[in-house]
Amino acid sequence: MPLVKKIKDRKVNIEFNKEFIKVINEKIKNQDTDFLAKTLKELLPSDSADIIENLSPENRSKLIELEGFSIDPKIFVELNESIQTEIFLLLSVESIASLLKKLESDNALKILENLDQSKKETVLNRLPPKDRFLLEEGLSYPEDTAARIMQREFTAIPSSWSVGQTIDYLRENEDLPEIFLEIFIVDADFKPIGTVPSSKVLRTSRETKMDLIMSEMQVLIPVNMDQEEVGHTFENYNLTSAGVVDKNNKLVGMITSDDILTVVKEEAEEDVLRLAGVGDEEITDSILKKTKRRFNWLLLNLFTALLATWVISKFGATIEQMVALAFLMPIVASMGGNAGMQTLTVTVRAIATKELSSGNFNKVVSKEFVIGVLNGIIFALISGFIVHLWFKEIYLTILIAVSMILNMIVAGLFGILVPVSLKKLNIDPAIASSVFVTTITDIIGFLSFLGIGAYFFYI
Repeated sequence: MPLVKKIKDRKVNIEFNKEFIKVINEKIKNQDTDFLAKTLKELLPSDSADIIENLSPENRSKLIELEGFSIDPKIFVELNESIQTEIFLLLSVESIASLLKKLESDNALKILENLDQSKKETVLNRLPPKDRFLLEEGLSYPEDTAARIMQREFTAIPSSWSVGQTIDYLRENEDLPEIFLEIFIVDADFKPIGTVPSSKVLRTSRETKMDLIMSEMQVLIPVNMDQEEVGHTFENYNLTSAGVVDKNNKLVGMITSDDILTVVKEEAEEDVLRLAGVGDEEITDSILKKTKRRFNWLLLNLFTALLATWVISKFGATIEQMVALAFLMPIVASMGGNAGMQTLTVTVRAIATKELSSGNFNKVVSKEFVIGVLNGIIFALISGFIVHLWFKEIYLTILIAVSMILNMIVAGLFGILVPVSLKKLNIDPAIASSVFVTTITDIIGFLSFLGIGAYFFYI
């Protein structure tokens, strides 16, 4: 059985075996353009993209530069951004322009965004006037809005048309998207008034008017709606596609569920990166750019660490006379910090998915308080038992237990109060919450542990 056939029969999105990559590398070395073009064409675009991504940079460059080889646009959009950027450096302006002309407008816009400004303008000038206008208009909208992820190719027909007229139009018009599930019904001002599933058109007699079989338009996406909000709208209404309207409520585009899957993935990755203090850092960013992004975050962490250290310094005399406190205080602080981060992560997710609202806020806070008490008691017993076996000192046992309970409660409460407060101040809770929560739990942990320790020591 041919090697290509074996690969095609395998499950998609798997890691390609080394033997197959070795064959591809050999064909690149021998400049076997026909084999390479045929192989990549026969596989699914995502699998072909996996092959290209698994090549070494040197062989990837040789593949792109092979005479007679041109990368399929459907494969190109499946490549990760770092590989796309690498290939951009190898392609001529004419090749990039040709690539964009073969793509739907939303995919073309995503690719165009990754070009530097000078090359972007040069590529745009190589495009037909209609394509250039649509892409320039898309770039004029703010990033992360519905207009930047919508596709301009959609199917819209007047409400007065019959099913027969619609079918004839769909067959004859070459500018329609390759795949569409819904047909938009518009009025005389091109304002959407309803939709009809394409399958329903095929099952209805030709004489029937389209407005008689349409579902009234219930959900429309404004062009300036944040893409994260678009994702929530799709989830809330179980949409497969939705029309996008401008400020005059005229239909200008369409967003499909596959676009939303990409948005949800990107937003989740962004929140994770922000919680770690690296923002929207890309793997292709320069060393200086990455260093600058991380510097501000680390500087803030330094100041909060100094604040916690200042709290410890106030109990220097107590620590000198009871050295065991120095051994034990990191336990309380670290447990509180970890507990706070658990609550914080859940809260940030709940805010992002709109699961946390004013209606259930008090209930959620109460629940976190109870969780803090229960975890505090459990770990107070565990740590107290260990400390008692270690030091044989009842005061230290009580001290570690009480401090553990207090810090666990504080961690749970501030793990939810901090991100909610930042959200009300219009600050992204994923960006700054972790610093504040860990600082608070550190300070409360040290204050409670050393403060109670000082009390026991001096009585």
